[in-house]
Parts: sequence; structure tokens; C-alpha cells
Amino acid sequence: MTEVRPTAAASASLWERDAEIAAVTRAVDTLCADRSSSGSLLVCQGEAGLGKTALLAETRRIAEARGCTVWSARGGETLRSVPFNVVRQLLQPALVSMLPEEARDYLGDWYDIAGPALGIADPGERQADPQGVCDGLVAAVRRLARREWPLVLLIDDAHWADQETLRWLAALAGRLDETSALVVVARRPGEATGDSARHLEAVAAAGDHLATLSALTPAATAGLTRTTLGAHADAPFCREVWAVTGGNPYETVELLAKVQDTELEPVEAQAGELRALNRSARGGGLVARLEQLGVDATRFAWAAAILGTGITVDLVARLATLNRDDAGRCAELLRSARILTAPDPANGQVPAGDLEFVHPLIATAVYNSIPDALRTAMHGIAAQLVTDSGLGAAAASRHLLQVHPDDDQDVVEQLREAAREHLAVGAPDAARRCLERALKEPPLPEAHARVLYELGCATLLTAPAKTIGHLRTALAMPGLDGAERVDAVFRLSQALLHNDQLEEAVRTVEAEAARTPEGPVRLRLQAAQYMWEGIHAGETASPGRSARLARIAANCTGRDNAERVLLILRGFDAMTHGESADEVVDLCDRALVNGRLAPGLGWTDTEWGLELPMMLASAYAYTDRLDRAEALFTEALRAYDTAGWSGGHLALAHAYVGLGHRRRGRLKEAEAALRESLRIAERVGRGLPLYWSAICNLVDTLLARGHVEEAWSVAEQYGFAPPYPSTIVLPDPRVVRGRLLLAVGRTEDGVNELENAEKAAASRGHHNPVLVPWATDLARALATEDPGRAARLATDARRHAERFGTDTAIGEALRCAAALETGRRAVRLAAQAVAYLEASPCQYEHAAARVEYGIAARSEAELNRGLALARSCGADGLVRRAREALGAGRVSG
Repeated sequence: MTEVRPTAAASASLWERDAEIAAVTRAVDTLCADRSSSGSLLVCQGEAGLGKTALLAETRRIAEARGCTVWSARGGETLRSVPFNVVRQLLQPALVSMLPEEARDYLGDWYDIAGPALGIADPGERQADPQGVCDGLVAAVRRLARREWPLVLLIDDAHWADQETLRWLAALAGRLDETSALVVVARRPGEATGDSARHLEAVAAAGDHLATLSALTPAATAGLTRTTLGAHADAPFCREVWAVTGGNPYETVELLAKVQDTELEPVEAQAGELRALNRSARGGGLVARLEQLGVDATRFAWAAAILGTGITVDLVARLATLNRDDAGRCAELLRSARILTAPDPANGQVPAGDLEFVHPLIATAVYNSIPDALRTAMHGIAAQLVTDSGLGAAAASRHLLQVHPDDDQDVVEQLREAAREHLAVGAPDAARRCLERALKEPPLPEAHARVLYELGCATLLTAPAKTIGHLRTALAMPGLDGAERVDAVFRLSQALLHNDQLEEAVRTVEAEAARTPEGPVRLRLQAAQYMWEGIHAGETASPGRSARLARIAANCTGRDNAERVLLILRGFDAMTHGESADEVVDLCDRALVNGRLAPGLGWTDTEWGLELPMMLASAYAYTDRLDRAEALFTEALRAYDTAGWSGGHLALAHAYVGLGHRRRGRLKEAEAALRESLRIAERVGRGLPLYWSAICNLVDTLLARGHVEEAWSVAEQYGFAPPYPSTIVLPDPRVVRGRLLLAVGRTEDGVNELENAEKAAASRGHHNPVLVPWATDLARALATEDPGRAARLATDARRHAERFGTDTAIGEALRCAAALETGRRAVRLAAQAVAYLEASPCQYEHAAARVEYGIAARSEAELNRGLALARSCGADGLVRRAREALGAGRVSG
């Protein structure tokens, strides 16, 4: 095989990397060709020492030669517990170099969301949403890429990157079509596990696979040997170099350096010495070589390995208990021994420090060589040094996590503080690790329950099943009293709700309320019970609930939030049961303060959660007060965008904005909002109530638009079929599924689904014909097969509609009645439906009534009015129907 020689400027580790270098060159050329070009991602993987770092260094050289801005970062084996460590390395220096006002201008609304995670802004008062922070970091790269074009980002040792960085990297990889930047990632295969492995797989799937690096061939090893030692190195010696190192470029370079140091002749007679030399350059041999440098140098190297990053001679001296002069001498010794080196400025952004390890393999070997007890003690000292340096509890926590439990309450408090700092920047997993470690210390009995409570709060959004265990244990211990205990019970019930254990959530708050004396605290528990029962889709968990709720709410004036909550719950309950819409609106209005949500009951307030404002807005939406509902839905969207809550909260906000558009008759706008909701909900996870809200409303909207085939395709793709969630979904998924089945011609299945909707509604006492319109749909489906039953259903629907009293409800009931009649009676009922729906804010239903009236009355004028309305709504199916009727020639002027 022909020896492949790298250019003189290239690293020895670039032998036989021509194809990879060519791919990098093409990617850089593409990036530099057009400022508006889409970004690209190259992923390089290979075992330790195969030249990944060298390939990234060559990428930097190529990119900088083309005038690119290049930023780089590296994961560290001992730094994986430090949230946002790698992304901070990558982006922080560029942002810190700006004036604060300039950085704020560049990041815009994302500054307060992503800034704390990057360490350039103070965190806010409330817990940051991890998904929002992730999205903010993606947006930061997008904006910086425009400023710094052409921008190249290099990430080495990604397998050791922290989980928060990997989550961001996976999100960025999926959105590089919007970001004109080149991202090159190097990693070892098989090193990461759990969520980190999943994120790395997502990165690999999104990128162009640059290379899986392999060892050097014997020919390349021979070429490298002769380039290093001289052309006189004979073939047997070169073959032995390859046999000893397995063609690993890093080990080959180190071995050849040893050969040069010992002045070994590169000839066959000396080849037997190579194995001993190689052992001294790795593993136990490296440790032995380190020990030969002396006790002080060994302690210095150990201290550097403990720090892992930001290695300065002064900090190492303090950790290794060396004086400054001795530490300086040790640093020089370790540089000469190729164990430590000065950071290469050409590698761009590196943590502030005087030194770094020559290679991660050396760092790992040195760290693992520290005796266990001493390693633990040194981490404890390092934690104190970090704390004394004013870097904060979060910075010290990675060391505290390695310290053996020793009943030290200072450690408990430091870890609790670190958890709060992690939560404030959007790193709940890091907070969880700190609190779990604090429990092992352990805390004093009087603090134990509080630590468990804090742990439960930290895992509420990311691991509701774990939250349930933590909070139940906390509540079974002494230490949580009064309002704090009630808050723990409430959060436990929320976790049960998110874990689809709604009945257990109801029982939890009900049992606590029974043990609590009368007063505001008990009122909060009762309100929580009524809230969870109110959104339960199954049978009523508490017989007589509605009557008890009505009695309690009757005495509420809205003087405090507990009373306002009860008024909202009573209003929502009355709306679902189809009681007087005017009374529903009166209850809801009394829950507001000057027409707005009261402080503490807002969309981002955590004491009560988002369910309450959702219930309030829904009550308005289904009582024809769409202006108030839309104002609340829009406020939710704005609040979550501003707070950076771009996970489940934002998915629900978009879903309810879509619901508002759907009720109003703006079907195109509804579809757009619901598709965005579904996109976010998919990211959060299928099967959750928020996912059902998105998909159910989208299918309903597509059916209203007349896009039946697309509605069916969406339903099939996203699993819109039984079993349904345990929480209420608006509109009712059984009704929407029944409509869908009827629309695609599966009449029997559609009728069965609507009859299931009837049974479910009856078990809950849900008689609002707009909220759960099974009766009108079923009546139309049975009109031919069972006209008697169809007529009875239509009559009942009208009775419930008149009891509820909204123009939409009565108009829809009259539309159904007209569809079951013929002749003059059908025309008269259709005209009445138009009159009611004309006064309704629901324009799609008005358009449908106009078209149906025009067909029944054979009126060209009415059909044209209906056609115009249908066009304005985006109801393509109604448009076709009106045009067909007009084209049939069976209408008069």
C-alpha cells in the first residue's frame, strides 16, 4: 500500500485522513459560498487516540484560512455533572466580549431565558423551563451565526458533554436549516448512556456522517515512523511499532517520542524494546512515570485531574498544599514529561487556566490513579476552594457529589443551595443529583422532609413518577407543616395528574382536606379536589360534588384567591353540565380582578397551576364570550413565550389559541396554531393530555375545513383513537372521532363511537350540547336508519340548548332539527337556525347554517351569502357544497 503522507502543517494523527479532510473542506466551502446557506453538521467518531482531536484542529486550520470565525469546546470525563459546561465554553466568550447592552440586543427576548444558563445574566425568581432554555440557546446560536458568519463550531469529546449541552446540541442539529453555521462533533462510541446517549443518537441522525475513524495501516505507521525518526528506520522496526500500538495514532506518536527520548536506534535489533517503552506511555506505565517525577509532581498532577478545567498553578498549589515556587517547578516537570501542557490559543475558547492535560487519556489515567480515599478528600477541599473563590454553590457541587456522606449539615445546605441555582438556570437533572446526594449525607430529621419536598419539586416536570415517591415519603415524615405541607400535597396531586393517575390525585387532596381544620388552608385543598374532579373524564370521583361545589361557591365573593378558584371551578362545572350560560359568565367574571386574572392565578404562577386559567378561558369560549376567551388564550401564549416556557405549557397555549380560532370560525388560523401545538407536544411526549388537546382540535378543525382525507391521515399518524386520556379534552375526543369515522364512510363505527360519547357524557352529567355535541351528530347519522330515535335525540339536544341559552347552542340544535325534516318545516327551522347563528360569534356554524338554509329554501341569495362566509372561514368543504348547489340549477333568485 502506498504511504499517505499528510502535509507538513498537519498533525501526525492526520495520516490516512484524506477523505475526512476533503469532506471538511467541502463543508467549509459551502458555508462560505452564501451567507443565507443552510447550516450543516459533521459527526466524527472513533475510539480514544484515533485522531478525532487532530481532525478538529485541522478543521479549525482550514476554516480560519477561509476567514471563518471558529469557536470550540470540549467535554470532560469529570465534568459531566456540570450543566451547560460545554455550551458555555462554546458561546460564553463571544457574548462576554460584548457590552451587556449589545448582548441583550443580540439575544433579544431570549437574553433573560438563555443568559443565566450561559452565565452572562442573573437568573430570574422562578424556576426556569428546561425546554425554554434549550430553545433560547438554539436561538442564541442562530443570531450569533448571522453576526459572526461564516461561523464554525467544534465540539470535541461530545460523549463527555453534560446532558444539558447534549439536549441543546440535539435541538440545534434539528434546526440547522435555519442556521448558517457548520457544526463538527467528535465523540467516542459507546461511552454515553441514558438520555445522553439518546441525544447523541439524535445528533448523529441529523448530521452528515463524516467518519468512523480506524487505526493506521502498517504502511501509514511505517511512513509516520520514518517521518519522525528518519528514513533509516527499517521495515521490521516499523512493523513492530504498528504491532505494539495497534496503529493507534496517539499511542504511535507517544511511542515514537519515547524512542527519540531514549535515543533508541530504529532498527530490527532494537525493536524488542518497543513494548516496554509503550507500557511506560500509558495506563500503569504512565502512573509509574509520573511517580518517578517525585511526590510533589504527583500531587500536582492529581490536583490538576481533580480540577479538570480552569487549571491554574495557584489553584493547584492550594489544592495540593504546595507553595507557589514548588508548584511552578512541578508544572515545568509535568510539561517536560508531556503530561500537562499550556492551552493552545489556536484552539479558541478554553476555560481560563494555565494548563491542560496533553490528552484526555492521560487525564483519565491520572485521575484513576489517585487513591480512592484521597480522591474523595481532594474533591472536598476543591469544593471549599471553589466556594471561597466566590463561584457559588452550583460550581462547587460537582466536587461535593464525589465526597463520601459524613453527616455534614454544611454539605447538605450547600447541595440544597446548588439545587436552587441549577433550577434557576433550567437544569432540573443537576438539581436532582444534588438533592439525592444531600439525602445520603443525611439531613437532620427536622430538615429531611424538606429536602425530599425540594427533590419532588425539582423532578415534577421531568419525572412525575419519581416525584410521587419523594413527596409521599416527605409527607409521611415530620417536618412539613401548615402551608408547606399543603403545597407538598398539592404538588403530589399534580404529579399524579401528570402521571395519568387522576383518581389517586383526587383521593390525595380529599384525604388531606378531611384532616385539616376549617380555614383558608382547607379551602385550598377542597378547591384542588374539585379542580381535579372537574377535569376527570371518567365517572365522578365524589358523589354530589357539583351540588357541594355550588353550595360553597354561593357564598364566595372573590375576596381572595381561594374564593376566586372556587368561583372558576363552579363556573367551569356549570358550563360542562349545560347550566345557564349567563350564570356561568357571572361566576367567571366574579373570579377576575378588574377584568383580569388575579395575581397568583396567572398563567405562569405555580401555586395553582395552569389548569385554572384554562378552565376559566374554556368556560368563556363555550358560552359565546369568545372575546374574553381569546384575550386569555393570547395572554397565555405571550406569558409562556416571555417566560421561556416552551414545553408542555406552550403546547397547550397554542392548542387553546387554536381552539379560540376554531370557535370563532377562523379555520386556517386554527389549523396553523394547532399544528404548532402538535409539533411542541410531540417533543414533550405522546399520550399526555396536552398531546390529546393538540391532535383532537386539529382533527376537528380539518373536518370543519372539509379536509377529510387529511384529517384521517393525521389521526392515523398520531394515534387519535381509543384509549382516551383520563382528563377532559376539549372538544370531546369521542365525538370528534365519531365525526371522523362518519366522514370517511365508516358509519357503524362512527355511530358506536358517538354512543360511547353519550355514555361518557351521561356518567359525568355533561349536558352542554356545544361542548359534547354527540346528540346532534348521532341524530344526523341515524336519520335514515332510525328516524324516531334521531328525532328524540334532536328534541333533547334542543331542550339542553335552550337551558344553556347561547345563540350557538340553540342555532346548532335548530340546524340538526332542520336536517331531519323536509319541505316547509325544514325551511322554517333552517331559517331559525340562521337567525340564532347570525348573532353567534361562531362564524363557521353560521356559514354552514346559511348554506343549508339556501339549499332547503332553494335560494341563490342565501347560498351566495353562505359561500362568502365559508370562504372567509377557510371552510373548503362548505365552499364546494355551496358551489355544487348553485351549479345544479335548482335554486331561484
